[in-house]
Amino acid sequence: MTCATRYGFLADCPARLTIEIIADKWAALVVFGLSDGPRRHGELVGQIGGVSRKVLTQTLRRLQGYGLVERHAYREAPPRVEYRLTELGRTLVEPVAALTAWAEQHGGAVADFQDAHGTSPR
Repeated sequence: MTCATRYGFLADCPARLTIEIIADKWAALVVFGLSDGPRRHGELVGQIGGVSRKVLTQTLRRLQGYGLVERHAYREAPPRVEYRLTELGRTLVEPVAALTAWAEQHGGAVADFQDAHGTSPR
């Protein structure tokens, strides 16, 4: 099925769902954070600067709902929970890495433009 048209993407296009997933402010950062292996909630909070515990929990649940992240609760005291990418979630690591490389190469130019034109959200 071709879902791209001259005017954009059709409503039921999988590309729209993909963009919805990665457009979430924290989703790509969580995928990147889990790309090296399982992490505990607190580790992710420390690794992803600026995310609150509540928002991280919401993001992890949303990614679980897409089948990209799985939660594993260990039966031990005290309880321990780890999050990891599913096989499907691992397929997003390369595209997120490409976006990261783009940001490293061009992010300064975007910030400079925003500063020069007063459009910086900072």
